[in-house]
Amino acid sequence: MSPILQGILTIIIGVGGCVGYFFLSNLILDRFIFPPRSNDQGRNIARATAVRPWLFLLPAMLALGLYLVYPVIGSFIRSLYNRSGNTFIGLDNYIQMFGEHGFRVALFNNFLWILFVPAAATFFGLLVAQLTDRLNWGSIAKSLIFMPMAISFVGASLIWKFVYANDPDIGIINAIRDYFGAQPIDPMQIPFWNNFFIMLIMVWMQTGFAMVILSAALRGIPDETVEAAIIDGANPFQLFFRIKVPQIAGTIVVVWTTITFLTLKIFDIVYTMTGGNFDTEILPSYMMDYMFRDDGRATAVAFVIMLIVTPVMIYNIRQAKREV
Repeated sequence: MSPILQGILTIIIGVGGCVGYFFLSNLILDRFIFPPRSNDQGRNIARATAVRPWLFLLPAMLALGLYLVYPVIGSFIRSLYNRSGNTFIGLDNYIQMFGEHGFRVALFNNFLWILFVPAAATFFGLLVAQLTDRLNWGSIAKSLIFMPMAISFVGASLIWKFVYANDPDIGIINAIRDYFGAQPIDPMQIPFWNNFFIMLIMVWMQTGFAMVILSAALRGIPDETVEAAIIDGANPFQLFFRIKVPQIAGTIVVVWTTITFLTLKIFDIVYTMTGGNFDTEILPSYMMDYMFRDDGRATAVAFVIMLIVTPVMIYNIRQAKREV
């Protein structure tokens, strides 16, 4: 059977199964479990109304349990076994992991990413959103700044490999150094700072996302508020920092946490630029080092990443609900 036909059949069976489930479950609920013709008709209708939402939620809950909860529990259990999976070793994988220098470097670098990337991307996105609204060609500028969002992480990394190239005829940094008579350097091998050179790629890509969301938030500020501030004598800086920013603070937090959530899962950029060498390792790349040779250690790292990501995700969901 051809892949196209398989895909069509999968869609038909999936959609048909969902429609059939909803139809039959509601039919059974209304006709047999809580029949409206019984002596307690009003109470049965109320009971059916209370149960009906759970019928719609059940397929999603089963899917989440199968594809989310079960893998999390299974991964944690697997992390308690040795590399071959046949000997229970308890928390030894976690103890050995936290005792390794490589893990501590990866954890420290992850915190660097969390501190720098969301702050820089949100700041530049807010700055661009404010400035481009004042330009006649602001829409063109926004399109150019948003364009990196359409590039994959690997594609963006390959572009910046040319920016950081050792050859002065290719790399921008070494071209500037060569102009002033300095020797070429490899930015990817400069201790500590090489992490920030890699982070710039992520900032470059996420600034467009922050700009779009924050630009919409700025446009949503009532004109009366801005006009009243101008009449009261507020200068442009006071207008921006004391009037506009406080009114979009919730949106800024949502953008910040969304980029933080994405940053915690980043892998492609580091793997493409350095492969985790030169002390640029982060937790996902550290996990990849053990992926095909020690499943117990790899799943332990994955569980640690999940524990770090979960609070940010919960906070982001709560902030998004407040915005609604």
